[in-house]
Amino acid sequence: MMRIDSREYRLIDFLKIPFAISPGLASLRVADKIVYALIPALQIVTTALFIDTAIDIFNGQAEPGGIVFPLVCMLLLVAHQYVNYALIGLVKAKMDIKLTEAFRTAITEKRAMLEYRHIENNDVWDIISRVGDDPVGKMGGGFDIVLRLGDMVLRVGAVLLILVAQVWWAALVVLCLSAPLLWLAVKSGKAQYETSKEAAKHARRAQYLQGVLSGRDNVEERALFGYAGNLNRRYHEKYTAAYKINMRAQRKRYIRIKSASLTTILLSFLVAGVLIAPLGSGEISIGMFMGFVTATFGLAQLLSWDLADTTSALSNNREYLRDLSLFAQLSETPGAADMPDVGAAEPQRIEFRGVSFAYPGTRRLILDDLCMTMHAGRHYAFVGANGSGKTTITKLLTGLYDNYTGDILIDGKNLREFPQPALKAIFSIVYQDFAKYQIPLADSIGLGDVNNATEQSIGDAIETLSLTETVARLPEGANTPLGRIKEGGADLSGGEWQRVAISRSLVSGAPVRILDEPTAELDPVAESDVYKLFAKISAGKSTIFITHRLGAARLADEIFVIEGGHVAEQGAHGELMLKNGLYAQMFEAQRGWYA
Repeated sequence: MMRIDSREYRLIDFLKIPFAISPGLASLRVADKIVYALIPALQIVTTALFIDTAIDIFNGQAEPGGIVFPLVCMLLLVAHQYVNYALIGLVKAKMDIKLTEAFRTAITEKRAMLEYRHIENNDVWDIISRVGDDPVGKMGGGFDIVLRLGDMVLRVGAVLLILVAQVWWAALVVLCLSAPLLWLAVKSGKAQYETSKEAAKHARRAQYLQGVLSGRDNVEERALFGYAGNLNRRYHEKYTAAYKINMRAQRKRYIRIKSASLTTILLSFLVAGVLIAPLGSGEISIGMFMGFVTATFGLAQLLSWDLADTTSALSNNREYLRDLSLFAQLSETPGAADMPDVGAAEPQRIEFRGVSFAYPGTRRLILDDLCMTMHAGRHYAFVGANGSGKTTITKLLTGLYDNYTGDILIDGKNLREFPQPALKAIFSIVYQDFAKYQIPLADSIGLGDVNNATEQSIGDAIETLSLTETVARLPEGANTPLGRIKEGGADLSGGEWQRVAISRSLVSGAPVRILDEPTAELDPVAESDVYKLFAKISAGKSTIFITHRLGAARLADEIFVIEGGHVAEQGAHGELMLKNGLYAQMFEAQRGWYA
């Protein structure tokens, strides 16, 4: 199984990785390029043989049948190009499948192993996104570019080798004449790449604005706020900026094409002029002369046009390798991609001792000397204002961050000593921004325990979460794809999506269940009803509710009021109301929501 090693990736990796994944197919591609590169040299030989034989036949110095062999050779070269195109297309498609199975999977597994802090870092996430955006296309494209470069070198070298064998000094003259053209092509290719990078910055912004202006998700707010006109102007500005940059590049490209064409003609005439002397002295035949002149046109086009495009593409692919190198060197969480352990016991005691924490790259303490203890089988609620540190507690508790000070103990054992599979087996969380998987409803619920979920356990979760009526009205019942990306798919209401997310937690079998404000999109009364349902189905289980709306807090056996990164108050609802402190003030301010 392929892994993304922590190292610097170089151009040679565009060959090494495909060969490691599929040596047979990669070898076929290389062999094809070698044959393709030798065709111009073979065409020189066959053209020379054909013309010289035809002249000899015309002069009565050869039999007419002698023309058959060179003619067949020329036909075979032409046929090879037509037949080979389809065959290599098939080989390339199979190789892409192999790359998808190995390289894309390796990228995905590396992403799954990354420390969580990288996910929340915007700059790092940009790198992760670029590496994960069509990795097969990038790696396959890099492989193609390297082969194209090798093809160009071999093609020019083979032609020059034949010329050296015929007239060595003519080869030296041709090489000197071609050198300036080669330099201009490389310079042009780099300039073309830099221009495309500049245009892409504006194009990405224009593309985003276009999505906002035309996307389905924003249609209500577009109509309500009437911002379409303003955004459309901004879109037009960005689109126009990208368009102007591309147009300037296209003008330069057009000039370069015309200049290259003139240079090609000039170079071909110069080569022809160089070869006239050896032709006149009999050092080369008429057929060889015609073959060289014809090949020169092709090579000049190669150096003036194809090489510039290849150089630009090479620069683009080198940028991908730089991103891949940075991505590969990102730190990992051991066991992050492993499946949860089976049959985890319910912790009898979870304790935070003087825990302080600041997010990487910041100095502000989100948690500041936090101390609290939770016991098995009880319902707890963390309440407090937004940004008080409630969700951060669950991130530490589930092992997403370990750069805190103090200790978190589970039955007396330090949390840092628990492997990831063990923590995954203990805790099940329904997050505020829970995922809406656009797959069949039953499969979406089954993700809570991908190895052990059964039709029976999924059905029980559907019934327990009062999704029976929802399933009954779906076209294919629990097998109906959710969302609108598939034909026959069905969308759900906000509350239904949320119940599906809670169902995953129910199926998981984890002994500690956490609701991290997943009801934020619901009104306070509906939110309170959901928490009541969750408390009912979690009877006898350890549960944690996290919310800044206090309707659910009344259901908890104990409430922790988080303020300034530590526990400001704790106790049952009645106790805290009698204290007439922070909790009581917050509850009174929200009382009308639950009337």
